[in-house]
Amino acid sequence: MTTPVRTAQYGFAERWLPRLVLAPSFLLTLVFLYGFIAWNGYLSFTESRMLPNYEWAGLAQYAALFENERWWVAVRNLVVFAALFIGGAMGIGVVLAVLLDQKIRLEGAIRTIYLYPMALSFIVTGTAWKWILNPGLGIEKLMHDWGFTNFTFDWLVNSDMSIYTVVLAGLWQSSGFVMALFLAGLRGVDDSIIKAAQIDGATLPRIYWKIILPALRPVVFSTLMVLSHIAIKSFDLIMALTGGGPGYSSDVPATFMYSMAFTRGQMGVGAASAMMMLMAVASIVVPYLYSELRKDGNA
Repeated sequence: MTTPVRTAQYGFAERWLPRLVLAPSFLLTLVFLYGFIAWNGYLSFTESRMLPNYEWAGLAQYAALFENERWWVAVRNLVVFAALFIGGAMGIGVVLAVLLDQKIRLEGAIRTIYLYPMALSFIVTGTAWKWILNPGLGIEKLMHDWGFTNFTFDWLVNSDMSIYTVVLAGLWQSSGFVMALFLAGLRGVDDSIIKAAQIDGATLPRIYWKIILPALRPVVFSTLMVLSHIAIKSFDLIMALTGGGPGYSSDVPATFMYSMAFTRGQMGVGAASAMMMLMAVASIVVPYLYSELRKDGNA
């Protein structure tokens, strides 16, 4: 028979053991994530240059950031990259998902092929595409070897086109991931809806466009959040593919921040740019969290 003391011990263990198990990871996250975010935020208001300097400078580093031409090049590149990367990945992913949803032969093998790039790191992807797009090694040389001597594809070394090489590599990497998300959503749609629409005379493209895809709004929103987050914090892909060049023509805020903080001895400006990136991410994540919490509260 269970004694009151043993019952109390079980109750104590059940109440406190999960908290004790989670406490170390919670403390590490608090210190090494939010603690360093706060420290970086403070550095952005100081005179820090090559090393941290805690002398208060107000908004001087932000003023220097906004007066820096390279920062605005990075912001413009981020807008171009984010728009083409997010829109392209969503479009390609939806088309591939719809095609695979037709129960075609070898679907498993094709799905694996499309998903394979997501198993690679952005460093590997950037390095591979750097070889492919190198005029002396990749597509341009191949076409010349085949006799098309007038063919040129020098985007990688063209300052006006270099950011678009990053878009190509990013689409190759992420489109399969988007396809998998949408395919999972499509497989969750009731077949009776499609059959009823077909009986009413609707064509298959119209069914997907007017009925099925609007029903996948949660998938669209979640995918949009993930791709936006990837776009804003893109660093390793760009460093492996273009290194931010030629010059700084393919810089984005992440590579700008790294360059300012660790190679140019302007830690304060780098910290300010990092805080601007944090604000950009927060502008996407906070409304999403608010909508989710509000949905749970109304449930």
